[in-house]
Amino acid sequence: MNNFSPHMLKTFKECPRKYYYKYIEKISPPQKSTPFEKGKKIHALANYYLRGEDITKFEKILTHDENALWNKLKSNEYFQKTYVNSEYTLTCKIGDFWAGGRIDALMKDGNRHYILDYKTGSVPENPETDYQTMVYLLAVSEFLKNNNLTFVYIDLKNSLNHKIEFNEEQKNQYTNELIKICTQITDEKIFPENHKRCQFCEYNKFCYSSSAAG
Repeated sequence: MNNFSPHMLKTFKECPRKYYYKYIEKISPPQKSTPFEKGKKIHALANYYLRGEDITKFEKILTHDENALWNKLKSNEYFQKTYVNSEYTLTCKIGDFWAGGRIDALMKDGNRHYILDYKTGSVPENPETDYQTMVYLLAVSEFLKNNNLTFVYIDLKNSLNHKIEFNEEQKNQYTNELIKICTQITDEKIFPENHKRCQFCEYNKFCYSSSAAG
């Protein structure tokens, strides 16, 4: 049985053919560059910091832009709440399926827990209905056995916080939506061959070849 990540679900929603190449055929096209290095560095630094480790040497080698992002995160009101865990992998069963992911940080204030996700790039266009939001809230809710949760996307680029308050109605909506897409993925017998070739997709040459061959 597959353990679906938010990125897997997003990929299928975007293009079932891309999902096929990436997660079934397991084709990994070579990447020209690694545009996420800045984000990785900030996430690693945050994890060490929250765990109480000495990060002085790491802070000294940050670039000007990285240091600005790091200072924004350190001063963020949600990042300063009581630490519970960070870089923590959680999974939960949703219907007949399993889904999960790695949480940047789990904090608390009184009896409310906060799931933090720091973004050095863009925040989802519709955070409340993003698959990452759905999966993380359901997984943490199951782990803690309560719904007293808030998901916070910390938008470091624009110095904004995007909050989603969890409730029982959302829990039911999220559960139904995830079961629906997981069912679609597992029921997909033939992934579309003649899907429109997307100019900026890393698999566009494969899609082009498949369409031409047909």
